[in-house]
Amino acid sequence: MTEQTPSPNPAEAPIDPLSTHPASPFLRTEAPEPVAFASPPSPMQVVPATSSTWVIYRTQIEFGLAMLAYLMVLVGSVVVVQANPQAGWRYVVVLVPVAPAAFVVWLFVRALARLDELQKRIQMQAFGFSLGSTGLLTFGYGFLEGAGLPHLSWTYVLPLMAALWALGAAIFSWRYR
Repeated sequence: MTEQTPSPNPAEAPIDPLSTHPASPFLRTEAPEPVAFASPPSPMQVVPATSSTWVIYRTQIEFGLAMLAYLMVLVGSVVVVQANPQAGWRYVVVLVPVAPAAFVVWLFVRALARLDELQKRIQMQAFGFSLGSTGLLTFGYGFLEGAGLPHLSWTYVLPLMAALWALGAAIFSWRYR
């Protein structure tokens, strides 16, 4: 074998194929060059936190579970009262669904407290719109009942108020865009 003299220009140097020195114990191997990665963030840098589904949707999950509990207790109390229409304790059983409903109200107030200032303002205006509109509608229907229209149950007042609150929230959200 003849040895070649290294040329001063590395571009002219011959390239050895990969199979020329396969795992030879007589050749010294070099450690690979370190790869340039970005340095890890220092404690002073802010790292964006990844949030779980529970953290992002906590209020909605809690509200949904509380409403599910309310509906389950409501159906159970209605079934028990219908099965025992003459029992003296039926009034207590009818009031049992108020407990999960009170929990829903507590969750709602807590969710309102966590809103930013603009969202609080929108919700307050929407609730004011809902309260005033519900008052006017029920007051007006009271006069219509005196004129001969059928009596409506009080159970329609809260759904009416919720629907008007949603309408007011949509209107005031659109207004502040």
